[in-house]
Amino acid sequence: MAKTRSAYFCQSCGYESAKWLGKCPSCNQWNTFVEEVIDKGNSHVPTWKSASGSQKLSRPNKIEEIQSATADRTTTGDAELDRVLGGGLVAGSVTLIGGEPGIGKSTLMLQLALNITGRKILYVSGEESEQQIKMRAERITNSPKADCYILTETSTQNIFKQIEQLMPEIVIIDSIQTLHSAHIESTPGSVSQVRECTAELLRFAKETDTPVFLIGHITKDGTIAGPKILEHMVDTVLQFEGDRHHIYRILRSIKNRFGAAAELGIYAMQSNGLREVSNPSEILLSQRDEELSGITIGATLEGARPMLIETQALVSIAAYGTPQRSATGFDTKRMNMLLAVLEKRCGFRLSAKDVFLNIAGGIKVEDPAIDLAIMAAIISSHEDIFISSKICFAAEVGLSGEIRAVNRIEQRISEAEKLGFEKIFISNYNLKGLVKDKFKIEIVTVSKIEEVFSLLFG
Repeated sequence: MAKTRSAYFCQSCGYESAKWLGKCPSCNQWNTFVEEVIDKGNSHVPTWKSASGSQKLSRPNKIEEIQSATADRTTTGDAELDRVLGGGLVAGSVTLIGGEPGIGKSTLMLQLALNITGRKILYVSGEESEQQIKMRAERITNSPKADCYILTETSTQNIFKQIEQLMPEIVIIDSIQTLHSAHIESTPGSVSQVRECTAELLRFAKETDTPVFLIGHITKDGTIAGPKILEHMVDTVLQFEGDRHHIYRILRSIKNRFGAAAELGIYAMQSNGLREVSNPSEILLSQRDEELSGITIGATLEGARPMLIETQALVSIAAYGTPQRSATGFDTKRMNMLLAVLEKRCGFRLSAKDVFLNIAGGIKVEDPAIDLAIMAAIISSHEDIFISSKICFAAEVGLSGEIRAVNRIEQRISEAEKLGFEKIFISNYNLKGLVKDKFKIEIVTVSKIEEVFSLLFG
């Protein structure tokens, strides 16, 4: 019998130690070490490849001797998912999808399995029964395709036996925290089990050129559960976001070895599953019957996609003496910085006012190009003067009140023109290389925040 050993793992970052530690030297978290029994000598336990399979030995090659190859991509039938993946599925890729419980991860993956034609797909579930998955499939589509196979199993060894018999072209694992490997004598979901199961699936994907999707849980602070090395092992990390009280869901690319990171896909959750939103600007702009103060439109970019979003601000007198600062969908610290610029450079007395900020549609925005739109919305609410719904903004604001240039300004202007806006405020420094004559929309260039307010409010 092989000798077993135990080790201590940090449940936050996966750091391994031979003894218990109160504070993790890697992530500086306290009381996160848990003892796990490891059996590394189980040579009789089969891996994903049968015992008769031979391992291919690798040898070093000079870089000029290596033949160049383009990554062949398979379309998934979902335009939004293809966009986030960088153009489609790459053979041998491993994709990790994380998100809150009930946000729609399993629904998205089951739709993927049912929509891809001409491909044999294996959907492995460790959380639901076959009958539950069949009920969801019937709700999504009236005629589930026959080339999608369902397997309810949590042992990686049994999963690989079925894979060798079925030979699927795409494998979906729901979820990685429910799997367990006989190589590790710890409970499913532990750091060592998650790392070992992912390593086995990674070897399978790379040696057979089979795309693998892994669904992962997230922790209470919004990060993907398990060791941080899990995100380093896979090729693509996708985050499924959204408020369960809103119908819109956002699939965001955090890491992608085969395409651009920070790409974005938008879905609408309906009774019959997730539906793609091809033009997000139209759904993120509310249809108002009358002009209201505190509402402006900002032009932002998510990956390669330009979007126009609505920013809503409410400024009121602090009722209890201590002003409140609250932002939904935007960084509160950056909002406080913009408020300080308004008070210092423009003379608006906001220190005794409550300020509430909301990005409409339930999305989160990190693009600094909406700084000017946010500041205009705050002053519009403070002065109770509306800003025309035909005006939008695309500029960053510095600490001295200067209007800074933003990247890919032509795409932002084109999106605003396409949606019928009549005027857009940008920085003077964006004029370099910009041909204003080819746009029908009026382009207003400014260099300081005071110029913006004098043009808007007089």
